[in-house]
Parts: sequence; C-alpha cells; structure tokens
Amino acid sequence: MTHKKIPLAVAGSSPSAAMYTYFLDLSPEVPIRKRPTVIVCPGGGYAFTSDREAEPIALRFNAAGMNAVVVRYSVVPVRFPTALLEVATAVRYVREEGVQYGCDPDKVFLIGFSAGGHLAASYGNFWNQPFVTQALGCAPAQLRPNGQILAYPVITSGPFAHHDSFHNLLGDRYEAEKDSVSLEKSVSEATPPTFLWHTQPDDCVPVENALLFVSALHKAGIQTEFHLFPAGGHGLSLCDRLTSNSETQMLPHNAKWFDLAVEFLWSL
Repeated sequence: MTHKKIPLAVAGSSPSAAMYTYFLDLSPEVPIRKRPTVIVCPGGGYAFTSDREAEPIALRFNAAGMNAVVVRYSVVPVRFPTALLEVATAVRYVREEGVQYGCDPDKVFLIGFSAGGHLAASYGNFWNQPFVTQALGCAPAQLRPNGQILAYPVITSGPFAHHDSFHNLLGDRYEAEKDSVSLEKSVSEATPPTFLWHTQPDDCVPVENALLFVSALHKAGIQTEFHLFPAGGHGLSLCDRLTSNSETQMLPHNAKWFDLAVEFLWSL
C-alpha cells in the first residue's frame, strides 16, 4: 500500500490540513490495473475531523478493492470555502497523480459523515462553479465527482439545521451567507449520483436534512439511493466494534449501509 501524508495548502488552510492516501499496490498476480477511489470527509461539526470516520472508513474501502484518501480538512476558525477547496485539491490529485498508483480517473467518489457530509455534498453541488475552478486553476472536468455517499449529513441551514456546524463554517458571515450553503437549494443536474443514509431517531442532525436533500435530488433527476434506518442515533460510522464508542452504536442492521454503498459505487 502507498500510504502518504500530503499537505493541503490553499488560501487560508490551517497548517494541519492534509490528505492521507490509502492506495492498494498493483500486483502482477492481480489483473486489476485501475481502481475506484473514495475521498473520505470525516465529520466533527467543522470543529474537528473525527478519527472514527477517517482511517477505519478508508481501510474498509480498501478491503472492498477500492483506493481511498482521507481529507483532514481545515476547521474552525478557518471558514468557507477553504475546506471545499481542499477537497477539490484532493480530487485533482487523484485524477492527475493517482493514475500512477492505479486510481481510475473516471471513478472518483466522495463520502462524508455529518458535517463532512455537508462538505462532500457542498463539493457535489459547487465543483463546477468559478470560485472553485478558478482557485484551483483547472478545467471543471478535472474536478468532477463521479458519485457521492452521504452519511447522516448536515444539509440545511433552515428550521432543521445543525446550527453549530454553520456557525463554525461561516463565523461572522453566518447571517449573510447561511442560505447559500443550505444545500437543498443548490442541487442541479451537475450534482453527482448520490447514496444517502440516515437514522430516524437522530437527535443531533434531524432526519429532515436527508429528506430535504433527497427531495431536491429527485426533482433534479439525479440518480439517488436512500436508506432510512428506524434505530440508532447520530455519528454511527460503521455501526460495528471498529468504530463504536458504546454498545448503542453497534447496530448490525444499520451496518449494512456500507455494503449497499459499495454496491452503488461499483454500479456507476
């Protein structure tokens, strides 16, 4: 495996911002020369990036035959759109440099959890906008995501908002800009195919976040798969012993989301 830490340095990045590659070795014994790559955006309310939603996720994708990159993006006091531009940098790296490690440039996917889900979905909505392409100095085609997985994502800044995430993301620009990052309002035909899951009892990020986004995806004609689980709270990650910090987070039924998501990605 090629496991490297690569600093992320766009305008405003924090010194700790970096991406970590988990690229499976190419072997003459295995007739695979190109693999899908999943870029992982951990959650943490834009205040930190969760360990539970970082390396364990990358390794599970490796076990499924995919490459992975974990993005430890800039958080508070760094504001929007710095983290989004860091994700764009990771996408461009996979497309341009990842080919030598067997990354398929036509299968670059994102996964985001909670506030990381907001980041991934923001990228999915805004990847072709001038403020992204001009900052990266490249054509939109180099930045296009081929699909995304959103796990209990922060989406809306409206009545069902996780307000701390938006305050951390925008700071003193919160009132002026919160509507522009309420993502159910910016879905377009350029938004990539989306797999999304949430739990009905989530008492941190209300399930209405997912429902609003799914509705917007449906209206835009975006290929969508949505799973709503009847049990479990927020921040479940893989729902198993590898990522659970309590017995209540070990939910075998919910844990099926991962295999379903992998099947979705392989279909794209």
